[in-house]
Amino acid sequence: MVKKLEIKNNIRTLRFFADEMTQQQLAEKAGASRQTILAVEAGKYAPSLELAFRIADAFGVTIGEVFDYEIKEIKK
Repeated sequence: MVKKLEIKNNIRTLRFFADEMTQQQLAEKAGASRQTILAVEAGKYAPSLELAFRIADAFGVTIGEVFDYEIKEIKK
């Protein structure tokens, strides 16, 4: 068995409750590109720890309120 880390996020929900903040607005607040935010939000890219903290700071929440993870076991 191989363990795989799956990172999940609540960015879309947080953007909705932040007056429907756009990905571009979040990107500007977090110091990233809109494409990076899009990829992170879609789960296609795991952000660096620094970017994860900047995203959380842009919403005024803790990193744990933005990101979560699950370890899955995969048969090989």
